[in-house]
Amino acid sequence: MRRQRLLQNIGWLGTACLTALALYSLGETAPAPAVTAQQSRPSSSAETIEVKLCDNETTTAIPAHMERTRENGLKVADALMSQWQRKHPEANWVQQEREKHKIVPPHDNKGLIGKEQGQVYGSITERDVLTWERETLKFVVDGSRVFHSGDELGSQIAVSCDMCHPDASNTHPETYPKFQAQLGRVALLRDMINWCIEHPVRGQVLEPDSPKMRALEAYIYAQRKGAQLEYGKR
Repeated sequence: MRRQRLLQNIGWLGTACLTALALYSLGETAPAPAVTAQQSRPSSSAETIEVKLCDNETTTAIPAHMERTRENGLKVADALMSQWQRKHPEANWVQQEREKHKIVPPHDNKGLIGKEQGQVYGSITERDVLTWERETLKFVVDGSRVFHSGDELGSQIAVSCDMCHPDASNTHPETYPKFQAQLGRVALLRDMINWCIEHPVRGQVLEPDSPKMRALEAYIYAQRKGAQLEYGKR
């Protein structure tokens, strides 16, 4: 659990770095340059291996004779990430946002590990599943951050989306596209998001494919997980 929270907290450090740590913790060889290891000299029973994080600064030393098990790999990854996190407290934003607001987790795809999924993925690995979950959750959490912040929405009157829709309730993304009287036409979810930003929020209208709009849509869809798709429903 501790390692999972560390991984979720440091999304902007980069997928390559985290993937390397995941590989190392599984007892596999991590690709350079994300994590590197080299033996110290001179050769003796006290030899150690220095493992370096992808920031090229954070390191930890482990005994060269340490048994190559998942448990020991997790200890190495935790030691590296704990150091990095202490130096970068601002990287806690994902976990902090999750603790402040109720965020529905993405689907658990662990049941797919070892199975074939066409030519794109081939045989699905634990690393694939970890990457899907981490990146999807980070995207949704970023949407939550915007949804709950008048400043992020550019509001002139300090109004944010959650003031009318706590935890994105009553947003019904599964009913779009549908005719919206406010717009006088059939609207997509992003059209209605912009209408709300422009009027009750009195904020800055977002470009349809902007990062904030995409994140908002992702968060709203995530919060309605399990709802039946019924486009056009009033």
